[in-house]
Amino acid sequence: MAIKIRSLALCLVAAVMLVVGLLGGGVEGVALCNTDTTKLSLCRPAVTGANPPPPTEACCAVVRHADLACLCKYKSVLPALGIDPKKVMPLFPKCGASTPPQCKGN
Repeated sequence: MAIKIRSLALCLVAAVMLVVGLLGGGVEGVALCNTDTTKLSLCRPAVTGANPPPPTEACCAVVRHADLACLCKYKSVLPALGIDPKKVMPLFPKCGASTPPQCKGN
């Protein structure tokens, strides 16, 4: 039971950090998975909406620098942020990064 509560708390903290990163604008970010969470907002246009534009070079720089296997642990939180995980996964190869095995599947 304690492990389940701890896991839930970790997911909640991760969700809050992702929200800050994706919506924070000028807010100072938190380091998560080898990247500043505020820099993740650079990729938001490329992973939202019906027909997202290609990722910018700034977004791709964040993707290439981040620990993608670590970020994939938070994939289940993305729908709550209005982000479709199916749009995030193609972002990796578009930016020249390999999709980690942890990111594949559900």
